[in-house]
Amino acid sequence: MDAALLLVLGLLAQSLCLSLGVPGQRRPTTLYPWRRAPAPSRVRRAWVIPPISVSENHKRLPYPLVQIKSDKQQLGSVIYSIQGPGVDEEPRGVFSIDKFTGKVFLNAMLDREKTDRFRLRAFALDLGGSTLEDPTDLEIVVVDQNDNRPAFLQEAFTGHVLEGAAPGTYVTRAEATDADDPETDNAALRFSILQQGGPELFSIDELTGEIRTVQVGLDREVVAVYNLTLQVADMSGDGLTATASAIITLDDINDNAPEFTRDEFFLEATEAISRVDVGRLEVEDRDLPGSPNWVARFTILEGDPDGQFTIRTDPKTNEGVLSIVKALDYESCEHYELKVLVQNEAPLQAAAPRAERSQAKVRVHVQDTNEPPVFQENPLRTSLAEGAPPGTLVAIFSAWDPDTEQLQRLSYSKDYDPEDWLQVDAATGRIQTQRVLSPASPFLKGGWYRAIVLAQDDAPQPRTATGTLSIEILEVNDHAPVLALPPPGSLCSEPHQGPGLLLGATDEDLPPHGAPFHFQLSPRLPELGGNWSLSQVNVSHARLRPRNQVPEGLHRLSLLLRDSGQPPQQREQPLNVTVCRCGQDGVCLPGASALLAGGTGLSLGALVIVLASALLLLVLVLLVALRARFRQQSRGKGLLHGPQDDLRDNVLNYDEQGGGEEDQDAYDISQLRHPTALSLPLGPPPLRRDAPQSRLHPQPPRALPTSPLDIADFISDVGAPGDTPVTLACTGFGGCR
Repeated sequence: MDAALLLVLGLLAQSLCLSLGVPGQRRPTTLYPWRRAPAPSRVRRAWVIPPISVSENHKRLPYPLVQIKSDKQQLGSVIYSIQGPGVDEEPRGVFSIDKFTGKVFLNAMLDREKTDRFRLRAFALDLGGSTLEDPTDLEIVVVDQNDNRPAFLQEAFTGHVLEGAAPGTYVTRAEATDADDPETDNAALRFSILQQGGPELFSIDELTGEIRTVQVGLDREVVAVYNLTLQVADMSGDGLTATASAIITLDDINDNAPEFTRDEFFLEATEAISRVDVGRLEVEDRDLPGSPNWVARFTILEGDPDGQFTIRTDPKTNEGVLSIVKALDYESCEHYELKVLVQNEAPLQAAAPRAERSQAKVRVHVQDTNEPPVFQENPLRTSLAEGAPPGTLVAIFSAWDPDTEQLQRLSYSKDYDPEDWLQVDAATGRIQTQRVLSPASPFLKGGWYRAIVLAQDDAPQPRTATGTLSIEILEVNDHAPVLALPPPGSLCSEPHQGPGLLLGATDEDLPPHGAPFHFQLSPRLPELGGNWSLSQVNVSHARLRPRNQVPEGLHRLSLLLRDSGQPPQQREQPLNVTVCRCGQDGVCLPGASALLAGGTGLSLGALVIVLASALLLLVLVLLVALRARFRQQSRGKGLLHGPQDDLRDNVLNYDEQGGGEEDQDAYDISQLRHPTALSLPLGPPPLRRDAPQSRLHPQPPRALPTSPLDIADFISDVGAPGDTPVTLACTGFGGCR
């Protein structure tokens, strides 16, 4: 056998021994990777070394893998080395070589899951460091061992399936992995169900891990959740194992119809009250609470033709709540018998059994109460002409008592009448005016007046009704239009000069008895139409112009104003117009002879008021003058006659104080009490030396008082204008100074 064949057989035997891990194989095979095989042709190729296999997790270390040799030098004269991952690259130190013998050793345990093969380069050098052979590749393959358990991707798998699902219905899928070589049985996984907690209702595909139903009978109302214990094993089910759980929830279907807990329900309701709950209707449903298969819906089939009741569902208890949406009337109906149907929101499954109590009777008894009166028409609208006199009938705002079985009387009163304009008959509800309503009332809104009337019964616990009375005040055309404020400016004497005079009118009446106004020259004075013209500007204004040239100065015109009311009101009103000579620009020229002070004339009413005021003022002046004259004449009748001088002229001001009640010697007061006893010298009175000369004026003689009653007037006249200033100091008994 030649050398090439021996080399190949040796490599195969070495690979087989390493892959099987044969014990006792201590001597590595010697390889000659640089030896050239003989060939019939001229082409010479280097040997390709097959991969060297070594099992992972090998514990007998160091372990000889192979020996390489070069046949170009004798043993001991060649130096061998290797390079690559596991030698001088990470992970370092896994492999080594004896540089003189060429033996390659495994120095550490291998893990195929980390590195499944190593590719090294082998070198042969002489002792001088020169290359003897070209570098060659050396591949080491790590053989897998079943050293990893399979693992589920989740600790618990979840799935949902409808209750009552047919056999073979997909539920969920379990998944697992194995870190071992997928090309070997070490990663060949198989799934199984270890425990279901009951009858075998589910199965799992051992290869794919899909879980499906296997038989009928899934009922959520019996068992809602199933817990399965799953297992996965490698080596096609005979190796390492792992477990997980699968939680399967049954989804609800509407396979149970709702049912009333009773055939009949008895409830009571109070009349005349709406939007209140009367009672509850209890139902049962075995389906999932809160789901559309469980939620109940109620329908009133019979007994409520007017739609006075409604039933809503309590979301928490699923009970039906009977409510009143329209107030009940005991006098109309004392008892109601309702027929009610209950169903689910979701339609019932065709195969589901029918409910025995899907319908029930609900008997409602109405309780009688004292109801408030009811106005026959509320709100009541009526109309009344403005200025209606007191006692005018407005309306009869009456009410009726719905309690026909209770004999009660109604009384009426006002609750709101801001102008205190109306009067309400307490027994009949007859409403009439008690005074004239002012058109300027702030409570007259848009021509409407609003009042509130109360109707009350005489029950022990009386009830009251409120009625609204709206009165439209109809406008009456009782005012004629009048000219507005006097228009400013003057008219030009020439017909085509200037803008004319703009006249406006107002009317106290409201539409439609006001504008548009009609302006007209007075028909009583036909000559006005030959000199003047009026043209309508808008509904409330007209323009006055001279028709021909008119002389300058003040012109007195008369206008007839008429409104649009029915019947229309008109007024004839004077108008004073000032005419001047104008320039080309239509403005009065300086020095024009026109009386620029002219303006709109006064109306007849205004003229009467002015004249009456002047006459009244004149009468007051005359009365004051007569009174003054009468008082002067009465004072002239005194007791002191003759040429004696006025007593006031003889009273001197010494600026001295009296002695009080005990001072009886200063003056003789009896002379004042008896003026006839006074004896005064004739001639001018003596002059005071301390009085200023400017104040000394001769005084005419004056008669003394003739009676004690005239003394007060006498003394009060002492300080009259023109008299000498006199100061009298008087005491109770000491006299005056």
